[in-house]
Amino acid sequence: QVQLVESGGGSVQTGGSLRLSCTASGRVFNNYAMGWFRQAPGEEREFVAGISSTTGTSYYAHFVKGRFTVSRGGFENAVYLQMNSLEPEDTAVYYCAAANTLDNLEIGNSNYWGQGTQVTVSS
Repeated sequence: QVQLVESGGGSVQTGGSLRLSCTASGRVFNNYAMGWFRQAPGEEREFVAGISSTTGTSYYAHFVKGRFTVSRGGFENAVYLQMNSLEPEDTAVYYCAAANTLDNLEIGNSNYWGQGTQVTVSS
């Protein structure tokens, strides 16, 4: 059974940092792009960041503005999101996802999704 399990969420104040982790199991993801989405209450789920499996190419949403960094690890079966300079607007449930290409990941056409981890930023 394929699973993506997120961790690292929590509550921080404005300007704080968090590092999200996502570990995949059940198959090898070294041919998959992996990344992060988020969904705030009452909002649609939106793309945050993604990274390819082979070239290391990464995509970021415009609102990241250089504050977040996505990376791979764990023999490509893990993806991380380092979030700095957090703002209240970053409050959301963050989801890990995997797709066969980075372009598909960016548009939400993902093969696998995690259950999400809550990030809360207070002012």
